[in-house]
Amino acid sequence: MKVAIQCDSPLLQRSLELFLDGHLSSLRQCDILIRDKEIYDDQYLTFVIGLSEASDLIKPFSKAQLLHTLNQKFESQKDLPVPIEEERPLSYEEGVSFDILERHIDKLTREYQSNILKAIRAFYEK
Repeated sequence: MKVAIQCDSPLLQRSLELFLDGHLSSLRQCDILIRDKEIYDDQYLTFVIGLSEASDLIKPFSKAQLLHTLNQKFESQKDLPVPIEEERPLSYEEGVSFDILERHIDKLTREYQSNILKAIRAFYEK
């Protein structure tokens, strides 16, 4: 399952990115879109997180609750017929967001740097 996140709350946005790290995808390639307010959009299967009873998941929630409810919503919608759209190549000019990819690359770079520094310190401490 590929997930895209569009939240007005930066705290919720970041929390969801951490919880769903292995499932993140761009908006154009996602199977399901998570939002913190209800927006009627026929283009995407939407999962709403909020305080109202109409939300798919009510705040506060745990990672386990999020994954369970998200999988239930995805599985329930999986059997419905999906309109076939002609695929076209993505271009940067069309507004493709690379924010998630950039954050992931930054995270990997910091981890790599940390590992190199640990190795250097271990070498010189001998």
